[in-house]
Amino acid sequence: MGRPGLSRRQLLAAAGGLTVAGSAAFAALGTGADALASGADTRVRYWNLFSGGDGANMITMLDSFRKEHPDIAVKDSTLQWGNPFYTKLAMAAAGNRAPELGVMHIGRVAGFSPGRLLDPWDEGLLAKYGVRKADYNPKLWNRGVIDGKLYALPLDIHVQLCFYRKDVLKKADLLGDDGLMAPVTSTTEWFDVLKKAKKVQKKGLQTIGLWTNDQNFQWWFFVAFYTQLGGQWFNDENTEVLFDADKATEVLEFLRRHVTDGYVIPGAPTGEQFINGAPFTWEGNWSVPVFSGAELDYGATPLPPVFGKQATHAESHAFVLPHQEGRGGATNEAAHELAAYVCTHALQWAAGGHIPAYTPTLSTAAYKKLTPQHEYVSAMDHQANEPKVWFAGSTGVLAQDLGPMVVSSTMGSAKPAAVARRMKKELGKLLASKNPMDGTTAAQGGAVA
Repeated sequence: MGRPGLSRRQLLAAAGGLTVAGSAAFAALGTGADALASGADTRVRYWNLFSGGDGANMITMLDSFRKEHPDIAVKDSTLQWGNPFYTKLAMAAAGNRAPELGVMHIGRVAGFSPGRLLDPWDEGLLAKYGVRKADYNPKLWNRGVIDGKLYALPLDIHVQLCFYRKDVLKKADLLGDDGLMAPVTSTTEWFDVLKKAKKVQKKGLQTIGLWTNDQNFQWWFFVAFYTQLGGQWFNDENTEVLFDADKATEVLEFLRRHVTDGYVIPGAPTGEQFINGAPFTWEGNWSVPVFSGAELDYGATPLPPVFGKQATHAESHAFVLPHQEGRGGATNEAAHELAAYVCTHALQWAAGGHIPAYTPTLSTAAYKKLTPQHEYVSAMDHQANEPKVWFAGSTGVLAQDLGPMVVSSTMGSAKPAAVARRMKKELGKLLASKNPMDGTTAAQGGAVA
């Protein structure tokens, strides 16, 4: 059966309605002929969204691959992070101008029309180059499986963490004998910790940075603690909303209390405050290079299990194969080889704070020496993920719609219980809405593993 076409208007709407103006923005849509200038026999065009320290680490890994595989020319292009990237990738796949290899947040894969805009991985080829399902956390691997086929090969998980200043917590007697933050297992214990830390912190600083007015961070924190409470989103068939408004209210009240009890300065620059001596900040693991570069005496642990269950929000960068008519042959095999190489040589990637998805890396002596990375590696086993539906994932519709609601509760412009009811109502609307990538609702979409 032929692949139903998608109009440019549909693609723009599906990926967030954002485009990037200027000829430079579409440079990655070219032929990539310059990648063959070295005389290599095979070309792999690779699109990613990594900038800053992540971009530098990725380039280091790619250069190592080039050195070891002179017969494969890699043309890597870094595009703008967020919806502009997904718009461009969707348009390229629909127009048969896609690169051989790309990167996506794994939470977006279910909505990216697997089978139409993405091609499945050949697990036999991946195994040939050293990547097997057995080397991955089962839950993480299965997040990339749609209709029984692997569409996303995880490179990492990136998680929300509780960063803490050891020098401050030591004064408050909040460090264990191992020099790490003492465990916290309830909301009562957590606010007791904040109270003790506040007594010894520098004046003029907040006790904890929570990104109170940022819809993405507030949504990520909500997902983590709602998961700790055992909260559900939808039934297995994605036909019924199971969202628990009472549990959601409990989470929203917990987040709000940080503001009402005076532990947060709304709008304060969280990273800067932490560097200047604030006891805590909740940030993504990508802040590790920043804090380590500032030579702080600090640690990082998964978000505290204040509701009794370990769970911290996690997303994943994953390799994908953007759809190409007639995909196969040497270029396709080279794309598999490149992705497998990066996954199995991810120690460099871990330097940026991310947890490598390829689990053999985690048991190496070199990884265990990374500080504070080794302290939060357990997050791999208790990931709090968004539901596996087309409207979820990083910068997706779900975060855009529900994130501002969480902010309104945390900041005090709306009551937690009222916000929880609004969230449940919105989830019902989203569940019944059509995926603009393929015109199906979440319930009509393909089965997920």
